[in-house]
Amino acid sequence: MTNNKYLETPYYVCEEELLEKNLRILDDVQKRSGAKVIVALKGFAMWSTFGLVSKYLNGCTASGLYEAKLAREEFCKHNPNAEVHTYSPAFKANEIEEIAKISDHIIFNSPNQLNRFLLKVKEINPKIHTSLRINPEVSLSPVDMYNPCGVYSRLGTTLANIDEESLKQVDGLNFHALCEQDVSALEEVLASFEANFSKYFTNLKYINFGGGHHITKKGYDVEKLIWIIKEFKKKYDVDVYLEPGEAVGWECGYLVSTVLDIFENGMNIAILDTSAEAHMPDTLSMPYRADVRGSSIANDKKYTYRLGGNTCLAGDIMGDYSFDEPLKVGDEIIFEDQIHYTFVKNTTFNGIKLPSLVIRCKSGELELIKEFGYEEYKNRLS
Repeated sequence: MTNNKYLETPYYVCEEELLEKNLRILDDVQKRSGAKVIVALKGFAMWSTFGLVSKYLNGCTASGLYEAKLAREEFCKHNPNAEVHTYSPAFKANEIEEIAKISDHIIFNSPNQLNRFLLKVKEINPKIHTSLRINPEVSLSPVDMYNPCGVYSRLGTTLANIDEESLKQVDGLNFHALCEQDVSALEEVLASFEANFSKYFTNLKYINFGGGHHITKKGYDVEKLIWIIKEFKKKYDVDVYLEPGEAVGWECGYLVSTVLDIFENGMNIAILDTSAEAHMPDTLSMPYRADVRGSSIANDKKYTYRLGGNTCLAGDIMGDYSFDEPLKVGDEIIFEDQIHYTFVKNTTFNGIKLPSLVIRCKSGELELIKEFGYEEYKNRLS
């Protein structure tokens, strides 16, 4: 629990020093392995930090037109040599021209999409690199919702559906099968990928290992990752890309909220001015229990509360937490590690206010970057 009289909650804080710590780790992987690391905007898109991020990473991977535009406009202005990679499960005909113009790489999800758009994107942008996303059909993802290689997956092309003639036209192959996992998971996926698809590597320029690599998490075997990449590059004479999202924003920020009301209904319940549904959606969909600063699990400390969001969704609950001192209206509650896959996915459900975006500078000063209001809610509707 903290108090800050200068900022109105709720707000996300990105700690510049911790972000740079992550970036240094990723840059070390690049330099010692020879791989290129690009940030996945689906996981980390705080473009006010791109001046810093672009000093370390080689570009962005986008999941469609709007993310590609953000990468080109806000990342490349800091680093004109940065690369923009754009993937979509299916590109729309009325967007493909703009995507081709602003992308350095385009990744097709299926041979159908590749055959439909390849000649057009090459005509629009002769320098563009093209690749096909592969489904290696092996994944250790802990949750089905985040498993791109699950049964009947729509993401990537399986071995049975490979069009060998189409592969002769691409510069690279991509696979993405991990979700916040360690290097042993990559080893298993990579073994299957090589066994099934290495016969198609001839004349390719690069292989993209996708995202989900938990490189910046304490205990991750960075040395083994570097060794794997170097051996792969030596074996196949290709460039290697990694495209982490959560590893960029991992444990470098938090969400601050305020207690609005406390009452009893079989247990103590505290209503906050934030929302699991609207502001921390992965805590419900993953699901996982976010850490709260200064708290412990229920009944471990003297005072236990169920923390709930300020929406009408019955399940808008962060969980049960215990504290050394009783909560009171006006106390601030800090949810740890809320900078990746949070504000990129948040909503204005129930008209609840979007949290502001704040940067804690290396000096320790909190800088308000963006505050949201009624217009953000209204302009999404009609």
